[in-house]
Amino acid sequence: MGVLSRFTNYIKTVMSSFLDRAEDPGQALDYSYQKQLEQLQGLRRSIADVVTSEKRLELQQAQITSQMDKYDGQARQALSMGREDLARLALERKQGLQTQIGTFEQQIAQLKDQQQKFVTMEQRLSARVDSFRTQKEMVKAQYGAAQAQVRIQEAATGLSEEMGDVNLAVERAQDKVLQMQARANAMDELTQAGTLPELGAGDPLDRQLAAMANQSEVDRQLTDLKSQMQLPGAQPQAQLPPANG
Repeated sequence: MGVLSRFTNYIKTVMSSFLDRAEDPGQALDYSYQKQLEQLQGLRRSIADVVTSEKRLELQQAQITSQMDKYDGQARQALSMGREDLARLALERKQGLQTQIGTFEQQIAQLKDQQQKFVTMEQRLSARVDSFRTQKEMVKAQYGAAQAQVRIQEAATGLSEEMGDVNLAVERAQDKVLQMQARANAMDELTQAGTLPELGAGDPLDRQLAAMANQSEVDRQLTDLKSQMQLPGAQPQAQLPPANG
């Protein structure tokens, strides 16, 4: 349980650190998942090492058992030949190996117990890693959907701002058109009222000559009118020469 707790704390630390630094949480989740897989593979290698040690001890135990059987056979053969001394020597060697057998059995039992604990731990971690993989894929999908939603909203916001600028430009253009139309109408009214000089009368000399011509015509018409009314100061009209008959 201590190894499992340390593994869990390690994963939490890695997740917290990378979620603080990473802009994309999907990258942090993938990294954490990779670290969990590495931890799980390390645990599986430990299980394989325990099993290897166990098998090695079992092979050594089998060799010692075989040697004990050999000593036992030699003791029987020596007794059958009346050599009790040799039989005793074989049994003494067998007894020495018997002590080693007990040590091997104890070590093998300990390794089997450790192997079972590691296997149970591996099953739990494997289940957690599988669950984390499912959760990380779900979170990544949710994050991707949220990113798409943000991009759509940002695009809509930008379009709204652009449309606001366009509307403002249209309003300003309409104001300028109205101002220009009002100015044109005002100038047209002033021209019709005579307030503004007509086109072509801008030269002062032209205006003076036109005024003198108008005055001469007015004087002539006034003289003719006085003559017709026989008023004082009227000048007789010039007689036209008679026409040839």
